[in-house]
Amino acid sequence: MNIFKSSCAALLALSAFNVYAEEPMPTPPLTGVSFLNISPDARGGALGDVGAATSPDINAQYWNPSKYAFAESRAGIGFTYTPWLSKLVSDIGLSNLTGYYKFDEIQSISGSFRYFSLGKIDITDETGNIINAANPNEFAFDVAYARQLSTKYSMGITLRYTHSNLDVDEESSAGNAFSADISGYFQTPVYLLNGQDAQFSWGFDVSNIGTKISYDNGSISNFIPTNLRLGASFLYPFNDYNKLALSLDFNKLLVPAPPMQREGETEIDYQERMQNYRDMSPIKGIFKSFGDRSFSNEIKEINLGIGAEYSYNDQFFARMGYHYESEMMGNRRFFSFGAGVKLNIFQVDASYLVASQNNPLDQTFRISIGFDLGGIRGLMR
Repeated sequence: MNIFKSSCAALLALSAFNVYAEEPMPTPPLTGVSFLNISPDARGGALGDVGAATSPDINAQYWNPSKYAFAESRAGIGFTYTPWLSKLVSDIGLSNLTGYYKFDEIQSISGSFRYFSLGKIDITDETGNIINAANPNEFAFDVAYARQLSTKYSMGITLRYTHSNLDVDEESSAGNAFSADISGYFQTPVYLLNGQDAQFSWGFDVSNIGTKISYDNGSISNFIPTNLRLGASFLYPFNDYNKLALSLDFNKLLVPAPPMQREGETEIDYQERMQNYRDMSPIKGIFKSFGDRSFSNEIKEINLGIGAEYSYNDQFFARMGYHYESEMMGNRRFFSFGAGVKLNIFQVDASYLVASQNNPLDQTFRISIGFDLGGIRGLMR
């Protein structure tokens, strides 16, 4: 892999995780196709990047597809567009198309297509003259099956194909990866003294368990962003019309950090350890990610999202959230706000991210549109 391409690949990874970190120590894990961990819908984005245990909706495919097994509607389809890093550039964006269908009351099939466009890049020679123009892009296609294993618990499995085409020079090649997700979702009623029935839920999703990805026909392979998401949610109804849901998510990247050169270590020994890191299998890397640092630094690898959603008559929604990430992992810290309207078969949601002025994620805007296909079918009868 040539120097230009290596720099481009690193930039893509940093764009999703560490674009504004100031030389964090120790070195954070770096992966290819980091767009896989960008929140693709407005509801989750408005809640501080939270969605492992929130109530089932059309966009559950990214957060936890096991939730579809408890969806009230028979089918749905949705689309989201997110201008990405809009404070820095104007032509990078993430598009997400997702949908699901329930065979019966306990099982579902779902799928999504995510397309990440990195805009136009002018390729120059050593003197700065433009010699070519590239249009790098990445996409992922996945399908999932979910099933209720009891009246309160469901599990799901997802299969995913990811393609990454940096398109920067003739020596580069497109990268491909295959992966799977395993997810689970639990919900149970909670009986309150005021006579209202609240609901508690929790969920998990281990995503992108799969192959590495290479841009030079296998000479150097990069980890994909395997991620562990754990979440819980509590839905409290004030009365028949007004409800408040509080949700919390924890995330940990299951990718080992690249080794750092130790004090007094020879270059040969360091390169040997680096080669062992590059040759490490993805499964071994998952287990290695839990013990490649001190305990205090392992804790810093966990990022936190907390969100609140108020709903009126299950038709009008107001949302807010906060996301925290340590400086070591990229320092993504922001508040998020959003709103939604659901009318019979149609739903629209929007979110807006607020962060410090030097944070390129500041002012990130998402808009999601969804259709209740089960409701459409009912209207046609």
